[in-house]
Amino acid sequence: MVQLVEVPDEHYDEKQQGPAGEDDAYYTDTDSSLTDHSDDDDAASETSSLADLDSETIYDRFVALKDIIPPSRRAQLSRSFNSTYALVSSGLSFGGKSMWVLSTSALMLGVPYVLAWQEEQQVIEMEKEMQMQQNLNELITPGSKSSLTQPELPKR
Repeated sequence: MVQLVEVPDEHYDEKQQGPAGEDDAYYTDTDSSLTDHSDDDDAASETSSLADLDSETIYDRFVALKDIIPPSRRAQLSRSFNSTYALVSSGLSFGGKSMWVLSTSALMLGVPYVLAWQEEQQVIEMEKEMQMQQNLNELITPGSKSSLTQPELPKR
């Protein structure tokens, strides 16, 4: 039977050498994954790396680029992106709420106004029609106008 034994590597237990006297808060972890390749894994990793390139997406490549950009620049980019996102988000929210207020106000005030205006236009059209009919009747019967207005008195 085969028994597996973990052999700790002292290299990972040692503290990394860095510039002396510098502030340790400046250096942050970049969340990159470091893997160690042994000679046995090199041959297998070369064949699998070609397969990984085919399955690698644009997003994976973009995420891998974060190790190139320094942490201070990444933080600055993140702040600018977040502030831009907040500004655009609040602008769109305000615009949507404004459009809602304007559209409901237009419906509540505009629709009754348009209906009243149409009704008034219908009344005006009916009055014009009645005036035209009256004028037509006067043209057809010319003597009826004088008899309707005032009767003539006999002369003495």
